[in-house]
Amino acid sequence: MNKTQTNPLLQPWDTPYGLPPFDQVKPEHFIPAFEVALAEHLAELARIGQQAAAPTVDNTLVAFDASGRQLNRVSLLFSNLTSSDNPPALQTVELAMAPRLAAHSNAIYLDEALFSRIDTLFRQRDTLSLSAEERRLLEVVHQDFVRAGARLDPQARARFAAINETLAELTTRFSQNVLADEAAFQLPLHSEADFAGLPDFVRDGARAAAEARGVEGGLITLSRSLVMPFLTYSSRRDLREIAFKGWSQRGEHAGEHDNRPLAREILVLRQEQARLMGYANYAEYALSANMARTPAAAQDLLSQAWEPAKNRAAAEAADLVAMAASLGEPTDIAPWDWRYLAEKVRVQRYDLDDAEVKPYFSLERMIEAMFDCAGRLFGLSFVEKQGIPLYHPDVRLWEVHREGRLIALFLGDNFARSNKAGGAWMSLFREQSRHNGQDVLPIVINNNNFAKAGAGQPSLLSADDVRTLFHEFGHGLHGMLSNVRFERLSGTNVLRDFVELPSQIYESWAAEQEVLEKHARHVETGEVIPASLLERIAAARLFNQGFETVEYTASALVDLALHQVSDPSTLDISRFEQDELARIGMPSAITMRHRLPHFNHVFAGPYYASGYYVYMWAQVLDADGFDAFVEAGNPFDSAVAERLYRFIYSAGNSLDPAEAFRAFRGRDPEVRPMLRARGLVEA
Repeated sequence: MNKTQTNPLLQPWDTPYGLPPFDQVKPEHFIPAFEVALAEHLAELARIGQQAAAPTVDNTLVAFDASGRQLNRVSLLFSNLTSSDNPPALQTVELAMAPRLAAHSNAIYLDEALFSRIDTLFRQRDTLSLSAEERRLLEVVHQDFVRAGARLDPQARARFAAINETLAELTTRFSQNVLADEAAFQLPLHSEADFAGLPDFVRDGARAAAEARGVEGGLITLSRSLVMPFLTYSSRRDLREIAFKGWSQRGEHAGEHDNRPLAREILVLRQEQARLMGYANYAEYALSANMARTPAAAQDLLSQAWEPAKNRAAAEAADLVAMAASLGEPTDIAPWDWRYLAEKVRVQRYDLDDAEVKPYFSLERMIEAMFDCAGRLFGLSFVEKQGIPLYHPDVRLWEVHREGRLIALFLGDNFARSNKAGGAWMSLFREQSRHNGQDVLPIVINNNNFAKAGAGQPSLLSADDVRTLFHEFGHGLHGMLSNVRFERLSGTNVLRDFVELPSQIYESWAAEQEVLEKHARHVETGEVIPASLLERIAAARLFNQGFETVEYTASALVDLALHQVSDPSTLDISRFEQDELARIGMPSAITMRHRLPHFNHVFAGPYYASGYYVYMWAQVLDADGFDAFVEAGNPFDSAVAERLYRFIYSAGNSLDPAEAFRAFRGRDPEVRPMLRARGLVEA
């Protein structure tokens, strides 16, 4: 029996729903599986590109979209595991495969025969009897080839391809370095004095983290759901400083995990790619395929928020100085002081703190809430299935039903682990399509990094955690509700400054009073969240928005500026960051949300490079979009929800995003609702 016959990745997945055979797969299975699947895909593409028949939509475009299904299922499983459950053996495979997968992508998009057939169809598109979705697919696929260098001369094509392979390795190493720094950091809490100021839920989280790592007492790790509450509540300024520096200096330590030289190499290669493609810099190249189109357009949007945000943050800083003075603490506010003092101000001003709120926000109740909203908006129901092998005991599985039929599977992986990437994200194990007339059921997963409670205890969420839960589920709905024919146009395969619309607009329902009144119940008593507490939560909604907007917008502005540097060959990214922040007037007590040495959005792959602005771009769309429900007088208005489903969640990339928003909203988006939502202009 050969290796192909014994490799579970290469056999039919005779599992419930065609899920990956998680319980059978080992790291050593991936490289042999990739070798077979890559060769199969190249053979498929050769048959398409070298056929004697003239190119048609079916024999070229549709065949191209349907190709590589074996490779795709292996790749999606691999990428999910390397993000969610990535032991050292799998990291070794990841580093080995990164340039090989990039080389395969080059082989696809630099295939002259294949591109010639697609280009012929593209030039004939006005004379072909194309459906709207076929025309959209042709335009998108043709652009994919052109942006990957298909029109370059042979020498330039070869160089472009070589850069892609090198970048794949460098960006993989960048993300692995961040993971290594996150896993290595530990701040032990030994005595009661070390726990000073911490509410029970942070104490419990610290003890659970210590228990998971086999140490006594408590432990603060760089899981965001643990380090941020520690910075918010710990009255030990010395320990806050240690935790903050551990968080902010990831990837910036000399040695094998130093990301600074890696980032410089990445920037040099990106700049070379942009020039090969005829652009002055990488930002111009990257944004030319986004809604923004130019760095200037993105910069203009960010600038509309930047000065008002700084003004708002200055007023907030004055409140923090006054609070520090009243507590007899230093008034030279440092970045590790902001969250701590802001929480003191919030409690004083609104009689509100997370320790009071979190018992009403158990993870279980909030999952029920996000499912309930999806049911009321889009007619979805969720049925949890147990006893099916998944890749980790924390992962849960639900069937998703609409109009009496199964439309998707949804997996939730909500807790932090040492070998799991930080942050929160949505991904897929299988994309929706209608391949050969057969419905392909999407398998969607949400990953979060919430602090896991101790054995037998409910996990409690902060208000920020709840927004994150709803945000990622909005992405998940984008994948689950997708209803298109072609995989390339499915779900979240949309422009980067549009992809955050379905996620960010879904956050709005996490703050709706009737949702909270129904689902926010005390974890011990079952008591409905009191109306007085809801009023205080609503009153505090815009609190600290100067800080929040400054730390985000600074990251986006620095990202844009970085990718417009004409010669990054001698760039020190830490110095560049410092100089650029000084140039734009960054308040000294606030840091970027993501400093450059650990900015995975920008350096762990190409997707958000010079594109971190997309969150604010999408907030323009989502704030204005949710206003449609406000204007209808009902956050679950059926007519507005139907338009949201039809033109945003189910359409994938089958519509131009500007046209899709216009069809949903009835007009182009306006910026003012976003500024109002951030408290930067008067309501």
